Amino acid sequence: MQLTAPATRRTGIRDADGMAVASFVLGLLGLLVLNLFLGPTAIALAAVSLWRGTTRKGRAYLGLGLGVADLVVLLAFMQMDNAVSWSI
Repeated sequence: MQLTAPATRRTGIRDADGMAVASFVLGLLGLLVLNLFLGPTAIALAAVSLWRGTTRKGRAYLGLGLGVADLVVLLAFMQMDNAVSWSI
């Protein structure tokens, strides 16, 4: 007995589109705060959304780039501060 409706192709694409937008937002937010956690999360969401065939490829690639930029910013500030966190 099946309790839920079977997933359709459109549901999977809509989920992938949501992940692409989420990766963009988290990557953008990660430039300001919690870049150690939000950067890898943005990268993972972008990769999964691209793998699932999102129609919002631009947002997924931006999320991927911003996630990488989060980690680069963190590394740059860690080199300047000699700490795992950074402050202004």
